[in-house]
Amino acid sequence: MSNWTDDIPSDVPDQPELVSLRREGDLAWLTIERPDVMNCLSFPTLRRLRSLCASLAQDLSIRAILLTGAGDKSFCAGADLKERKTMPKERVPLFVKNIRRTMDDVEALPQPTIAVINGFAFGGGTELLLACDLRIAASHAQLGLTETTLAIIPGAGGTQRLPRLVGRSRAKDLILTGRKLDAAESERIGLVNRVVPLERLHEAARELALQIAANGPVAVRAAKAAIDQGCEAPLPQGLEIEARCYERVLPTQDRLEALAAFAEKRKPNYTGS
Repeated sequence: MSNWTDDIPSDVPDQPELVSLRREGDLAWLTIERPDVMNCLSFPTLRRLRSLCASLAQDLSIRAILLTGAGDKSFCAGADLKERKTMPKERVPLFVKNIRRTMDDVEALPQPTIAVINGFAFGGGTELLLACDLRIAASHAQLGLTETTLAIIPGAGGTQRLPRLVGRSRAKDLILTGRKLDAAESERIGLVNRVVPLERLHEAARELALQIAANGPVAVRAAKAAIDQGCEAPLPQGLEIEARCYERVLPTQDRLEALAAFAEKRKPNYTGS
């Protein structure tokens, strides 16, 4: 997790109302609260998201994080182009750096993250969901890295995360054309994990998160780390990473609780210790 305060200009206001955090048992819901502008990412919104990520990264009592947008039209429509249009030229690189760092902060969260895609997700919105571990979309959702249609490129990880998820050739097709995908195609190519009707979206996302949260939290975080750190490495190096992550679970009380619960034919009670 990067030190987000190093990258945020002092004149960017802290506006907690832009992104809400709601705790639900072992789960946390992060919601971008800008439905009037399709939940797009302004500089203050990035500040709020990065602040919340820094806080959540330290709270290991949270076992899964769900990220969504307010309303039923847009998950996140990317960068706030009205803000960008009036932004001084010398400030643009700093904004781009922060939108990139925001995605990095989401990806670096130790807990599993689920993008709950409730509508449009274009440009930086798709890059945001690519930074999450899992993606569940409403059937009416549309996704796309549309930056080349605006004479720019995906600059917050899209050119790197999308090919790793769907393959290089398919990623080039999507990025170079800037075309938009519906939810069904997104699921077919592996861009999203599941598609459900809008009225079931939050329920289905919660069910998925609870299924994760029911498992040993240290093991879940270790498995996530093993995949993230090892899957792009050569196999021998990846196996070493896996071995080191496995060592993290050996001394835990949860591992002993799992063995006891199995022997006693009961559901384990994992505490994260």
